[in-house]
Amino acid sequence: MPEVWGGLECTVNRIGNEFHDQVARSGHAARVDDIDRLADMGVRRVRYPLLWERIQPERGMPMRWDALDAHLMRLRARGVAPIAGLVHHGSGPRHTNLLDPAFPGELAAYALTVAQRYPWIDMWTPVNEPVSTARFSGLYGHWYPHECSDASFVRMLLHECRAAVLAMAAIRSVIPGARYMHTDDMGVISSSPRLAYQAEFENERQFVALDLMAGRVVPGHPMRRYLARFGATAAELTWFEEQALLPDVVAGDYYISSDRHLDDDVASYPGVPVGGNRRHRYVDIAASERAGWEPGFEAVLHRMWTRYGRSVAIGEVHIDGTREAQLRWTRSCWEAAVRAEAAGVPVTAVTFWALLGTFDWNDLCRGERGHYETGAFDIRGAVPRPTALAAAITSISHTGAFSHPVIPDSASWTSPGGRDALTAPRAPLLILGARGTLGRALTQRCEQRGISHVALGRAELDITRSVDVEPLVAALRPWAVINASGYVRVDDAELEPEQCRAINVHGAVNVARACERMKVQLVTFSSDLVFDGAKASPYIESDAPSPLSVYGQSKRDGEIGVLSALPDAIIVRTSAFFGAADDHNFVIQTLRRLIAGESVPTSGSIVSPTDVSALADAVLDLIVDGADGMWHLSSPARLSWTEWARSVAAHANLDQSLIYQADAQQLAWRGVRPDYSALGTERGQQMPEFEESMARCVASWQAQLT
Repeated sequence: MPEVWGGLECTVNRIGNEFHDQVARSGHAARVDDIDRLADMGVRRVRYPLLWERIQPERGMPMRWDALDAHLMRLRARGVAPIAGLVHHGSGPRHTNLLDPAFPGELAAYALTVAQRYPWIDMWTPVNEPVSTARFSGLYGHWYPHECSDASFVRMLLHECRAAVLAMAAIRSVIPGARYMHTDDMGVISSSPRLAYQAEFENERQFVALDLMAGRVVPGHPMRRYLARFGATAAELTWFEEQALLPDVVAGDYYISSDRHLDDDVASYPGVPVGGNRRHRYVDIAASERAGWEPGFEAVLHRMWTRYGRSVAIGEVHIDGTREAQLRWTRSCWEAAVRAEAAGVPVTAVTFWALLGTFDWNDLCRGERGHYETGAFDIRGAVPRPTALAAAITSISHTGAFSHPVIPDSASWTSPGGRDALTAPRAPLLILGARGTLGRALTQRCEQRGISHVALGRAELDITRSVDVEPLVAALRPWAVINASGYVRVDDAELEPEQCRAINVHGAVNVARACERMKVQLVTFSSDLVFDGAKASPYIESDAPSPLSVYGQSKRDGEIGVLSALPDAIIVRTSAFFGAADDHNFVIQTLRRLIAGESVPTSGSIVSPTDVSALADAVLDLIVDGADGMWHLSSPARLSWTEWARSVAAHANLDQSLIYQADAQQLAWRGVRPDYSALGTERGQQMPEFEESMARCVASWQAQLT
């Protein structure tokens, strides 16, 4: 069976004069106990950053070893062998870059220093993904030194490959048995018929770095003429033949965007950037966007083995997506590796990548825009929190397989956010309160995400009747329950306190008791109105509640009752829903009034508006993870209802002068609201930015009108 390896996204790429350091952004450098988290999952090896730019960012500076020493000592103590990476999509310290002729020799000198300090490290990747890095830095201009030519691509590639060869020679002068693992993206390029020649060229270019270092780019090699045309001299190519460096392990990095499709029918792809060559204009899209695409993990392994006859591995497997998508992608990769090994391919390992997540790879790390993708751990809280992936990797390392009720054993991958094959019966997720705003959002997201579910409204189950709740849960045998039922009329609750409590307290406890008896997970919902506003700064999960209204008190009593009945329940406090699919929320009502030319009275109290669709996604991810405890899920915004209404008007280009701030009497409020009930979190922000969600909501609603 292949070994389970791991990796930390550790890119240090340069944009202009700014370095973007994923190791620093993840906080890993300050958390030596991350090593224990990796070891506890059963990871045998970890691709680990000993990066030149981080150890000596400026020429002549003392090398900064302290944090690295501590982490490597912990790895060694826990029996996790590092695969040392020296440059990871970087261009070296500030004084050099990939076009600098001195780059190869200087990296080799750094490699020698590292090997002398850590002579026990037995596997090395001096330069990560040389082809991809040369493309992004030399062909597309995304990264420093921001060149956009074939000549720059070739020169950078030659320097990277020479650096890797020299670095391994330096390392082996200290560690004779040091092993070399080569990594690069190994996606396959397909095309429309007229572009077959371009696809053939692109597929050869995927392998050019390893062919070059292995001394294979001899006369007659399909890439030799290209390299020579754009600057490679005969002496340089001969040098690689004479210094041939064969890999001990060929590792293919493979993402959902790795397989590409080139199509000259550009009219069929409105909005997609059009590129081309001197013969044809075409679009370059992810092949995964095409119907019928399946991941090519197995093909990658066979192709590398057939071409090089060396041990192979998947060097990086990661996907940015919902939890069930991440689990499907992980299982697809692992099962492909097991099948390839059974077919005779020497598969050394699968490397589960980005265990601490990644930042801004959705935009190729071209700036720090705050987009975070979770991995096996979510590092947004004070302490990294294991996700469902951590449990999956742990199970793979110990048993060779994993399961989760959210993905059936018979399922196959169909698309990045698409559905499993739902032919096999499986335990559903039970959603209660399915006719309300939140229940509808949860149901819709389950349908879109392919999560098997049963959604019941009050007509199907009255949760206030304890005699009905447990038999129904027992009959459906769900793997988890989301109780989105609730009495939500804050002002009416002052006149109907018993009805409010019947649903928000007694009903919630009835569901919790049924879940406890059936040993299934539960998510239930509370409110920002459990607070009194005296704090005047965002309320976090550990702040003491002090409700001001009947509704707020009912939510607080419901929290206490649920946790008493089921201590492992997830309780979500949230605030002020909005979404284009619900006609009754504040955003849509404000839009309707403004369009009609009506005035809009609003409150000056401060809240954290919550995109209900994003809330549904966050809740589903948490329950798939097996999380528990109190969570504050809202946007990170803190603004008054008046400011919110003006934001709505601004996004829709409507008249803001119709909006005015009113008092509680003018608003006809019976239930007292706190002046400040904005929510913060000590568990890590799970929700998108307010303006992002607001723009999407208004645009979606406007589209429905056309």
